[in-house]
Amino acid sequence: MDFETQDTEDESHMAMKVQGTAQDAGNPDAQALDRFFPRAHLRIATPDARLHDFDVWLADNDARRARGFMHIEQLDANAGMLFLFPRQERIAMWMKNTHVSLDMLFVRADGTVDRVVEHTKPLSLETIESIDPVAAVIELKAGTAARLGIRKGAQVMHPAFGRP
Repeated sequence: MDFETQDTEDESHMAMKVQGTAQDAGNPDAQALDRFFPRAHLRIATPDARLHDFDVWLADNDARRARGFMHIEQLDANAGMLFLFPRQERIAMWMKNTHVSLDMLFVRADGTVDRVVEHTKPLSLETIESIDPVAAVIELKAGTAARLGIRKGAQVMHPAFGRP
């Protein structure tokens, strides 16, 4: 499954909202994301038994999955996006209109991290694939996986994986 989409009027409007909130207090990109995505909390247990908490936006339908972090220029250290798919399958992502480098965690239906791709190239149209079937992708600020020791085998705790 690939999420290559044409830019739509809605995306252009959202990009203008992101740029238009640049003088708002706090992180303007986070405020723009809050208007389009619900938020959730997830925890990742690394193989060294450390727990790491993240506040994430949920990309839980086709429109949200297609939008992702497009046009975002700031991402807080404990923030991310959880892309949930209706079934476990091979997933292909890209960085179209995404201005920040990300770490992508490809996650199986049981919450196990199957693959980590670090420091993705901003604005790239090159696909980044899961290799094996997965049920979700978590995008985090680039460098987070290495800094926290998140690698293949880490466990994601979130209700989508049957782990509250």
